[in-house]
Amino acid sequence: MKKSLSVLLLTFCLLLGGCAGDPEPDPTPSPTPSAAPAEQAEFALACYPEEGFHPITGGNRTNLALGGLVYEGLYALDQQFEPQPQLCTQGVQAADGLSWTFTLRTGVTFSDGSPLTSAEVKSSLELARTSSLYTSRLSDVTGVTAGEGTVTVTLSRANGNLPALLDIPIVKETGGVPLGTGPYVFSSAGEEWSLTARQGWWQGEALPLQTIPLRSIRETDDLIHAFDTRDIALVSTDLTGTNALGFSGSFDTVDYPTSIMLYVGFNVASGPCQSAGVRQALLRAFDRSSVATVLYSSHAQPAALPISPASSYYQEDLAQELDYSPQQAAQLLTDGGWTQGEKGWTQGRQTLSLTFVAPSDNSTRAAAAEHLAGSLTDLGIQVDLQLLPWDDYITALEKGDFDLYLGEVKLTADFDLTALITAGGSLNYGGYADAEAATLLQAYRAASGQGRDLSARRLYERLAEEPPFGVICFKNWSVLTQWSRISGLTPTQQNVFYGFANWSIA
Repeated sequence: MKKSLSVLLLTFCLLLGGCAGDPEPDPTPSPTPSAAPAEQAEFALACYPEEGFHPITGGNRTNLALGGLVYEGLYALDQQFEPQPQLCTQGVQAADGLSWTFTLRTGVTFSDGSPLTSAEVKSSLELARTSSLYTSRLSDVTGVTAGEGTVTVTLSRANGNLPALLDIPIVKETGGVPLGTGPYVFSSAGEEWSLTARQGWWQGEALPLQTIPLRSIRETDDLIHAFDTRDIALVSTDLTGTNALGFSGSFDTVDYPTSIMLYVGFNVASGPCQSAGVRQALLRAFDRSSVATVLYSSHAQPAALPISPASSYYQEDLAQELDYSPQQAAQLLTDGGWTQGEKGWTQGRQTLSLTFVAPSDNSTRAAAAEHLAGSLTDLGIQVDLQLLPWDDYITALEKGDFDLYLGEVKLTADFDLTALITAGGSLNYGGYADAEAATLLQAYRAASGQGRDLSARRLYERLAEEPPFGVICFKNWSVLTQWSRISGLTPTQQNVFYGFANWSIA
């Protein structure tokens, strides 16, 4: 059962870009800035009415993105993955770390004018616990209790950064499209849909548009055509995604950071990577910058630590100690008792030879695997690179038929590594088991404030000493716009319309 779960989790993480009805586009060359069209086009957005608009139980990425204009959570994440209070004024962690109590903001109403209450917050969070979108991040939640103007969330494990997981939309159920507390409300007239600025939005900011028409989309080709003909103003996409569309013409691009990590996993249970010294050498042998800037066309940020470089908890000095350096990699192998000769690196009768598996379903990821394998070959390490169909790739991971594997995972916004580095973790295919790392991970999860920064440093230092994997980069996703009339975009992973009130739309 655990293996089935791990396959589902990795499948979800690696194929995240292709939610129902909204597959992602193939990699395209870096776009050139577009000139303003001769005739001003109407600012309109795409929607899939047949897929539904529920922001918690829905599965269509385009419709979920629209939810950023309609719904709000207890917190909103900014571009540094920092939680900003939204529908609450504060969150207080209990002394034992196993519960948080959130004080709701007063004066907030849903779009029908009814006040926000703890009952709606409780029901929304409880619904999210059973939703495929949010069940993983809320797996440690054991209960939600509604109080008088407060909501208490209880946990099975302490989490000092729980607010980073609570940008979940709070809704009022109606039997149809749920109501939200955000600046817009879904409206329909027959088969025509739109977003209409609502009265009484608690933030009270002036909005750039009073009405945003929605163009109904049924097929993938309709979305491409609507964007290419400028019938819709923008799309959000992963330009290096697996199931991708091809958008033509020139367009403006605004990238935003995600928690999607590309990494090389190590088999620490058998083979050469049982040696921490070999794994330490491999960390210095990965040319992360080339992968991020060349192969991913700068739609990724090189990283040596398992947290986005956009986060304030990214330890730049520690990352620099793991920078690409073939000389340092060779020295570490030498220090570990390996000798370089005509046949490569040897230790007694053993030759340093690595089987490296990667999925063949994504051309960008396959190119990254080839590049990384080439770097190891240049270092004198023998590498058997196997680009496998998806099912064969999963089988190899489950059986441990690898020394290295190229993986991609969407981490939660608190950058929890439990699935990757704990014994029995659903994504721990390499059999990593280090008691000290597990203890430091739990301390990092439980810490908050300045204590979290210190605990993060100690965890990442240990992971450099006993590496479970080598981080390569964190991906960026992109907002594409078809003309130069739109400015001020500050998209985030969870809300491409973050800060919409500050957008300028000519």
